[in-house]
Amino acid sequence: MDRRTLLAAGLAAGVTATAPLRAQLSAKPAQRIPLWPGRVPGGEGLSVADTFVKRSPDGPADDIAWTHLATPVLKVTPASKPNGTAVLMIPGGGYTRIAVGNAPSNLAQMYAANGVSAFELLYRLPHDNWAAGPDAPLQDAQRAMRIIRAGARRWGFDPVRVLALGFSAGGHLVGRLAEQVGSATYQPVDAADTLSAKPIAVGMFFPVVTMAEADAHGPSKRELLGSAPTTQMSDTYSLERHVPADMPPTFVCHCADDRTVPYTNSIRMFTALQAAKIPSEMMIAEAGGHGVPLIGRDGRPHVWLDLVAAFAARHGWVAA
Repeated sequence: MDRRTLLAAGLAAGVTATAPLRAQLSAKPAQRIPLWPGRVPGGEGLSVADTFVKRSPDGPADDIAWTHLATPVLKVTPASKPNGTAVLMIPGGGYTRIAVGNAPSNLAQMYAANGVSAFELLYRLPHDNWAAGPDAPLQDAQRAMRIIRAGARRWGFDPVRVLALGFSAGGHLVGRLAEQVGSATYQPVDAADTLSAKPIAVGMFFPVVTMAEADAHGPSKRELLGSAPTTQMSDTYSLERHVPADMPPTFVCHCADDRTVPYTNSIRMFTALQAAKIPSEMMIAEAGGHGVPLIGRDGRPHVWLDLVAAFAARHGWVAA
């Protein structure tokens, strides 16, 4: 087996619900790195405060979602034995909130246990009236990629080999990150901003893609663009309309029975990627709702972890 095969197999093994794995998972808060060294861009005159709510009254204490975020941060879960790779994960929440707790997510810990330094992004929300409006989350995503690369030596990975994954509205944001690598969305603040914000590859999971009425996720569109966006605004933020020639290789994944974000979002994205001749792959699972579970109904690791690892490895994420 070569190293690429070993990584894919290792990730699958890492998500098996075994006693050793459960012992590895921790409820301790993650390391937190503020994205911006001083004032957050476009926050002049605002009085935003970091605010979270419990996602379920009877759920675990750390099952929370951030409804306002004044201080965008990266949660860091360093690899125990670094293999030279890193992953940025962008959670969703319909741009209404960010559904992630203070502790490292299970997925972050699983990656870290298999040698991948994991970073989770808490980004600003448009409804807090940042000057950049719907581009405030993109500013944070670009800055996050640059901070990750700037710390590559510290965390023991190759700064080129950073994979970016996004989930639901986070899938939309990771798509914008991949499409807008040439856009300067903020003024540089330090040396990290000389580095590229382009991931080596991208994974979009049950993503919000389009703002076209037939397939749009209404809450995400409303939070991002307001209650009555113009046709031009809707077009600008529809990912399938703006795939560039230098888009990173992209993996798209959805469940056919998703009742929140229609699976046709992923089909639109994959069709656009193929038309632009971007290396791309799509998986549509039969069932799973709004999400792709780590563990399938048969108790075995869900195949998407293997697929995205193998796809990213083919495009340089794992050294040959």
